[in-house]
Amino acid sequence: MKGTIGLLFSLLLISGYANAELRIYTEQYPPYNMTTSGQPFAHSEKDITGLCTDVLNAVLERANVDYSIKLRDLSYGLKRTEHHPDHGIYCVSKTKDRDPAFDWVGPLATIKWTLFAKPGSAITLKNLEDAAKYKIGGYNGDVMTNYLVDKGFDVSAISNNGLNARRLVQDQIDLWVADGLAGPYLAADASDVTGLKQVLVFRETPMYLAINKGTDPKVLAALEDSYQKLVNSGDIETISRSYGF
Repeated sequence: MKGTIGLLFSLLLISGYANAELRIYTEQYPPYNMTTSGQPFAHSEKDITGLCTDVLNAVLERANVDYSIKLRDLSYGLKRTEHHPDHGIYCVSKTKDRDPAFDWVGPLATIKWTLFAKPGSAITLKNLEDAAKYKIGGYNGDVMTNYLVDKGFDVSAISNNGLNARRLVQDQIDLWVADGLAGPYLAADASDVTGLKQVLVFRETPMYLAINKGTDPKVLAALEDSYQKLVNSGDIETISRSYGF
């Protein structure tokens, strides 16, 4: 009798969140989150791929949670998630400002803060301090760029990050700060530049699924349990390796 009651209770817990769709947003940031068509926005999860997307899909499906994914601007997704229960956004960093505003699942991936030089460059760096004598290209509003600015480095930031690769080969800048995986994607896509030299990885940032705090706690518990099981099984590591991690 006790076993039957326990089973019924478990079924009630599942049915309690199975009918509530978790609405999830992401941004165009290859190879972590990106449209399969290369277009800037997507309205369906089948049109969105990437490292973080593959990991998150595995987590959501194992948790038996109904969901949808849409690709929008980062600011739009953050605002929607902060103000609406059953909403989430990925892959985002857990900053001091964001941490108390959301519940978190992950990390789904890790961003590697990297300094790139042009193909064939002779520049070598032992540590970040060695980069102080160089002009560094950055991206307006980017956390890596802001970090270097705050540290007093000579940073020239622009609004189209991929064009920094072109600035490298034209010797307008000496180094470019970007993510270790995303940088080469952006360089090839926006500037038709390949073979960038990775000079230094100086920091790493874990990236998460952020969820509105008003979301049913059973949903969060199911996602956290699913995530941990995927970590323990090695499935997340397998997905990461397929993208070059």
